[in-house]
Amino acid sequence: MDDLVTARLVLHPMTVTEAERVVAGESDSGARWAPGYPTDGEVAAARRYLHTCASTGDPHPFGNYEIRRRKDGVTIGGLGFHGPADTTGSVTIGYGLIPSARGKGYASEALRELLLFARARGATSVKGDADHDNIASQHVMTAAGMRPAGQDERVRYFETAWTDTTAHADPLS
Repeated sequence: MDDLVTARLVLHPMTVTEAERVVAGESDSGARWAPGYPTDGEVAAARRYLHTCASTGDPHPFGNYEIRRRKDGVTIGGLGFHGPADTTGSVTIGYGLIPSARGKGYASEALRELLLFARARGATSVKGDADHDNIASQHVMTAAGMRPAGQDERVRYFETAWTDTTAHADPLS
C-alpha cells in the first residue's frame, strides 16, 4: 500500500514488522522516531493491529499508519482504524501524537486525510471518542469534520457519516 501524503505529513501504512518493532520499542536503522515515540497509545494500537493480523488477517487498508513529518521523515505519532469496516460500513479510528508535536494541527490534518481515505474505500461512517477532559482530542475530531454523537460517563463520541461514498469527497460537506 502507498503512503498517504498531506501538505505537511506522510501517513505510512504500518507493516507487521514495523508494528512488532513499535511493541518492542526498538527502531530499525531506517526508521526515524522522534523522542517520545512510540507512546503507550501507539504500543497499544500496534498490539491491536498485530492481534487482528494474527486472528483475521491484515485489515489494510483499514490498518494502522505512522504519522511522519514530510520535511524530515521523522515519526511523531500514529493513527488508524480499530479494524476493518463492520457490516454497515462503519469504522472506528484512533490517533495520537508525541507531546512535542501537539498543538500544531498535525492530528487534524492527518485525521482529515484518513476520513477522505475511508470514504474513498467505501466506509459509510467513521466513529471516534475522547475522554471528557481531553478537550484537545475533541477539537481535533471537530476540526477534521466529525460531529458530536453522544456521551456516557467516561467519553464523548464523535462521528461522520455519508449517504454515498464518492471518492475524494469533502468530509466536511
